[in-house]
Amino acid sequence: MDTVKANGITLAYRAWGPEDAPPVLLLHCRGADGADWARIAGRLAAGPHPRRVYAPDLRGHGRSDRLGEVPGAYAYEAMRDDMLGFLAAVGAERADVVGHSLGGAVAYLLAQDAPDAVRRLVLEDVPAPLPLDPPRPPAPAPDVDPPFDWAMLRATDAQRNAPDPLWWDHMGRIAIPTLVVAGGPTSLIPQGEVAALASRIPGARLVTVGGGHLVHEARPEEFLAVVEPFLEASVSPS
Repeated sequence: MDTVKANGITLAYRAWGPEDAPPVLLLHCRGADGADWARIAGRLAAGPHPRRVYAPDLRGHGRSDRLGEVPGAYAYEAMRDDMLGFLAAVGAERADVVGHSLGGAVAYLLAQDAPDAVRRLVLEDVPAPLPLDPPRPPAPAPDVDPPFDWAMLRATDAQRNAPDPLWWDHMGRIAIPTLVVAGGPTSLIPQGEVAALASRIPGARLVTVGGGHLVHEARPEEFLAVVEPFLEASVSPS
């Protein structure tokens, strides 16, 4: 593991593959950390077209900074800005970005607002940012400290209940090739929301791999079978 300073905080990250290879940024789901991607990252780094793969811990997760109750500390936009700063800190001007769940929301905001930083976009079982009805109730405090900042969970729940309407309105700004991977009927995410997200992004391709919400963990081979060819198109000769 290593760390960088980005957007005023310290972010921990893992990296695989040749330093001069085309970069891929992997963004984990809420409650996990960059280690969640180890199996996928190793394959991408050593595939037919080797990649430099980065898997940071999002703020409030793993070994990255925890910011507690600071107002706005866990805004999705702050996480987006972290990733823009992270790419600059590791010298990756433009990367393919793969995001799972919360990481997918960070990824689509990055694609909306910093299109020059994203070459191709993969969204794994990411719901559309539409208000929840009924809203998600407050989660009870845990008996032991979780491996993430509990303030992050409360803050992201609030944003999931009432997302900024601009997130949805600006999906049409995403003009890069986009692959949306769905977890199928066993996912905890309503699959209609995943399909709605895909339909909102111009030209996005929706593929149902199955395996539930943790697609890349439950079905890594099937996940890679659709993701690798999609990403390879960004580095293969035309």
